Amino acid sequence: MIPLHDDNPTEITPVVTIGLIVTCVLVFLYQVSLPYPQSQAFIYQYGAIPAVVLGYAELPPELRSLPPYGSLVSCMFLHGGWMHLIGNMLYLWIFGNNIEDSMGHLRFIVFYVTCGILAALSHAFIDPMSEVPMVGASGAISGVLGAYLLLFPRAQVMVLIPLGFFTRIMYVPAALVLGLWFLMQVLSGGMSLGRQGGGVAFFAHIGGFLAGMLLIGFFKHPHVRFFNPPHPHSRSWEEW
Repeated sequence: MIPLHDDNPTEITPVVTIGLIVTCVLVFLYQVSLPYPQSQAFIYQYGAIPAVVLGYAELPPELRSLPPYGSLVSCMFLHGGWMHLIGNMLYLWIFGNNIEDSMGHLRFIVFYVTCGILAALSHAFIDPMSEVPMVGASGAISGVLGAYLLLFPRAQVMVLIPLGFFTRIMYVPAALVLGLWFLMQVLSGGMSLGRQGGGVAFFAHIGGFLAGMLLIGFFKHPHVRFFNPPHPHSRSWEEW
């Protein structure tokens, strides 16, 4: 189930959401422009390495561009490939604008970065001796998804459902899209325990999602309600 669009309008221009997307794209374009050895060094310099963040290991001097805790922020702007980048930016574009609208630009920046840091720490504490860099905005975006679930569970989301040689596009409630997404992270995270090497940081997704759910009440404007009803002109389970 791939989300494509939601029917949840905003009252402000989501300049922070747009800025985050542009920044991630520009950083990735710079990253892929580097020769392979330099691009790998770039990832180790600015990715969040659990063992380094928690003080169990140190980077070589030539790779120490930031204090270890600084990588908890810088890692949000790196990505492991085009599909990683596109998937993350799609989710941020669909769901980030409404969360930015619910709290304003400045609060959204703080909320996004805080969720990203807590997500990275969640992954680090699960696998504290790992020396594999964690990169990607998905931990911070998971916080956005957790907040969206509490604020707009009945908003309608257009999704693409691949069915072998056929595909179907339909509108479904955000609660279904995000609930299934979170369930997949939990199941995948459980199966990933004990595995060595790189892969998807499922516990960063889980930690970020839960952080967003816990923090949204402190960041949203007072007039923004939890469990908002769907937009009056929204679609309901309409197939295309």
